[in-house]
Amino acid sequence: MGKLDGKVAVITGASGSIGRASCEVFAREGATVVGVDLREGDAPCDHFFTCDLTNEADVQRLYEDVAARTGRIDILFNNAGIAIPEDQSVLTTDLAAWQKVIDVNLTSVFLCCKYGIPQLLRSGGGSVVNTASLVASVGSAASQIAYTASKGGVLAMSRELGVEFAKKGIRVNAISPGPVDTPLLAGLFDQSEKARRLVHVPRGHFGAPEEIAEAAAFLASDAASYINATDFKVDGGIHAAYVTALDED
Repeated sequence: MGKLDGKVAVITGASGSIGRASCEVFAREGATVVGVDLREGDAPCDHFFTCDLTNEADVQRLYEDVAARTGRIDILFNNAGIAIPEDQSVLTTDLAAWQKVIDVNLTSVFLCCKYGIPQLLRSGGGSVVNTASLVASVGSAASQIAYTASKGGVLAMSRELGVEFAKKGIRVNAISPGPVDTPLLAGLFDQSEKARRLVHVPRGHFGAPEEIAEAAAFLASDAASYINATDFKVDGGIHAAYVTALDED
């Protein structure tokens, strides 16, 4: 018996590292997995749809098509997102870079909830997990201003939706990863920038995509039935650290 037996889960950003890992974990736990991404990929899912999640008409059609193919939707894991090198300090980030990040990281979550939640209501309830970030809750002198603002918006929106739909059988939570060891991070930060972040991680290493996927599957499952409108941090303890432990000899 898996935690997600009999449930249909839609996972966006399915072609990325966390998305692929989530497809694997959700499938292992018994879900029928629908992967969604802007580009084709090798996500291990039962059904795959390409979609521009910043386009309202495309998103509306996506959830109608998924429901028609699978018969129901029980879980939304709104995981798609980007980080770009042009996104830095508020003093240097131009409006085009700001808007691109906001559209992909925040507007897409709004649209997926707008058109995905009605499908959950038709199924009698369900779970929504939105990917926020540790930087939604802590400040960083190594700024990515648009990314931080977008993830703060995801966090606030998740709280709001969790409260609004609680009595209709829908839980909405945000998951807030710390830095995750993915090709996206590898391409974004050089060794000195990685070291500047790693020194603050009590665990001594960045997270793995599978660790984020496991947390998302838990939040999506009935095992988390009384967890709602919560910021679920999966960051190795970064948010709680003042001084990290010394390496033992």
